[in-house]
Amino acid sequence: MAALDSLSLFTSLGLSEQKARETLKNSALSAQLREAATQAQQTLGSTIDKATGILLYGLASRLRDTRRLSFLVSYIASKKIHTEPQLSAALEYVRSHPLDPIDTVDFERECGVGVIVTPEQIEEAVEAAINRHRPQLLVERYHFNMGLLMGEARAVLKWADGKMIKNEVDMQVLHLLGPKLEADLEKKFKVAKARLEETDRRTAKDVVENGETADQTLSLMEQLRGEALKFHKPGENYKTPGYVVTPHTMNLLKQHLEITGGQVRTRFPPEPNGILHIGHAKAINFNFGYAKANNGICFLRFDDTNPEKEEAKFFTAICDMVAWLGYTPYKVTYASDYFDQLYAWAVELIRRGLAYVCHQRGEELKGHNTLPSPWRDRPMEESLLLFEAMRKGKFSEGEATLRMKLVMEDGKMDPVAYRVKYTPHHRTGDKWCIYPTYDYTHCLCDSIEHITHSLCTKEFQARRSSYFWLCNALDVYCPVQWEYGRLNLHYAVVSKRKILQLVATGAVRDWDDPRLFTLTALRRRGFPPEAINNFCARVGVTVAQTTMEPHLLEACVRDVLNDTAPRAMAVLESLRVIITNFPAAKSLDIQVPNFPADETKGFHQVPFAPIVFIERTDFKEEPEPGFKRLAWGQPVGLRHTGYVIELQHVVKGPSGCVESLEVTCRRADAGEKPKAFIHWVSQPLMCELVFNRTVTLKEDPGKV
Repeated sequence: MAALDSLSLFTSLGLSEQKARETLKNSALSAQLREAATQAQQTLGSTIDKATGILLYGLASRLRDTRRLSFLVSYIASKKIHTEPQLSAALEYVRSHPLDPIDTVDFERECGVGVIVTPEQIEEAVEAAINRHRPQLLVERYHFNMGLLMGEARAVLKWADGKMIKNEVDMQVLHLLGPKLEADLEKKFKVAKARLEETDRRTAKDVVENGETADQTLSLMEQLRGEALKFHKPGENYKTPGYVVTPHTMNLLKQHLEITGGQVRTRFPPEPNGILHIGHAKAINFNFGYAKANNGICFLRFDDTNPEKEEAKFFTAICDMVAWLGYTPYKVTYASDYFDQLYAWAVELIRRGLAYVCHQRGEELKGHNTLPSPWRDRPMEESLLLFEAMRKGKFSEGEATLRMKLVMEDGKMDPVAYRVKYTPHHRTGDKWCIYPTYDYTHCLCDSIEHITHSLCTKEFQARRSSYFWLCNALDVYCPVQWEYGRLNLHYAVVSKRKILQLVATGAVRDWDDPRLFTLTALRRRGFPPEAINNFCARVGVTVAQTTMEPHLLEACVRDVLNDTAPRAMAVLESLRVIITNFPAAKSLDIQVPNFPADETKGFHQVPFAPIVFIERTDFKEEPEPGFKRLAWGQPVGLRHTGYVIELQHVVKGPSGCVESLEVTCRRADAGEKPKAFIHWVSQPLMCELVFNRTVTLKEDPGKV
């Protein structure tokens, strides 16, 4: 019955029935919206009109500090806040001013309370915007981006109603251009799209190491568009949606700014249990690129809390790959640098009644929505003694853990903070037999290093609550965690766990097997680091997970190599060709440009002998219409030689397969120009080429 009442209430506010049902599924949002509606009705003394109801829904769905609900509802119900821009400004104001009391005069000034925008003002602003773009409007007509006109009018009239501006734009554009013609209803020309793609390609091509361009006009962050451009400024963490403000927050942020001087600080925190892959390249570019674009610093911090899986070669390889991509860490740090401080904080957490020693086994801790631990309420003094016993090695592995008292977004209850492991650590040796987990370590290491923006991939979103909770539980500086979609490639294995399986089973030679998409493998294949950085910039940073085709990465590689790599001719499936009237008694030296499109970059010599090898696909006995390469009665040129060859005889083996060709040659300028020039090799060098996919996938190319 209560659900039906709520459904009726929400639809009366202006929500569609589907939207109202979706809202009911979110218990926190439903409760806040009901409370807002109840308070508004008490203020109005009558039913709520739909315009007010939509604002109340916007308030309930976006307000994080519930203490401000009554304050803001009163402004909405009294029509002092009556537009979406005003509501957005109000929410931003209360987020920026978390401490009581609120200065109502300043609040109303910042939110446009009492400001009246007349229809005449809207008409004048739209008319001015149209006049500025009149020539382009007359050319592009209804293909013009009308949002630009609305944006310029809104910039002049900050508190104007968006619908009124849109209606005015529509009316004035119709008056200027008249009704839509048939051409106006067609989609934009494909050539326009092609030009945009070419511009985008050139933009990506211009990016070089360190996220800069050759002319210093386009930084990496100017390409990594999207949510990253909305980040808070250092010291303004509390403006981030979902950030938890405590009575200590503002003082801690003040101390943070005194230490950092307002500097942007990021970190790249890999686990040293494998080699970095193409997905890590995106993380490296984002963390280092964002810091660099804002004159900040970026730490390379090894998350070395699991000594069972960590090897020295991985530490070295990770440092090498960061440097190879063109980045220099402000400082290389390790989670193990802070083990003493982390342990002291764990003891303090127990003293505050926010952690306890648990004896449940690993299999009992897995999954979500599990039952509370039977040891959750054990006395603080007992947990302190048991935790000290864990540190002294009095428990076997799996016999005891230290767990934090919180429930995460995904329903996981009381995540583990410390566990027992009797594996020597590569840096601390046998000093410790208990090691902290990621859930415990990461946010506290960020706090110690005064990180301003803790950038993580999307799978860590479920840990955001524990991130904020733990810093606030210990009353230490709390950074902001922001999650973005990770980068995956079709037909590629980028999971370190799965790559380790491939290495262990011998399916690939090692982490640098050129069929893999680890960074060491890509370097071995000859991928330039600039191309990988360009690819990451083109992919961009969004909340959604990105799965790209490998050929998009290869296109970035070609763009770089096109300007940097000297050309060489190669034949993959060779067909032997004998020139029966070769014009010299011995092989000739042919001058081949290093860069065919720019001969000013020099030449190199290749031998041209009576026997050459061409691609088997460059010859057909019975060509289909449109085939332009070698065939009966259809000569072709040999690239860079100045000679044309013509088929005289086809030599076949016992099975009927073509084994070789006999041809004659003539000077290219001694007759009709051939339809095509093909590449070739003579006296070739043998080399290994890798072009197969790592795995064959039958169903979903994004999974292994």
